[in-house]
Amino acid sequence: MTTSEVRQELKLDVVQLKKAALVFRAINHPLRRQMLELLHSNMQMTVTALYVKLRIEQSVASQHLAILRRAELVHTERNGKQIFYSVNYARVKEVHAHAFKLVS
Repeated sequence: MTTSEVRQELKLDVVQLKKAALVFRAINHPLRRQMLELLHSNMQMTVTALYVKLRIEQSVASQHLAILRRAELVHTERNGKQIFYSVNYARVKEVHAHAFKLVS
């Protein structure tokens, strides 16, 4: 392969790469992984139940849940005034598949 061929083939979609990095960062954070484990164990939980169980501030829990929502790693379901969170297993499986492809 010549240098000019390599230059023509290198196309980086920076926007897509940044979005992918955000998803990987979302699942890589220890507290967010704890949240996903708790949600998995309990099937679904409110933000209140999560922050009480994890012994963290409500604002911290909300910020981390927002990151998980943006990465589509959790589902939300409103029941009256409460929002219940649960794991988006399809998305987690998709992220794992992409990670596996990157490292194998």
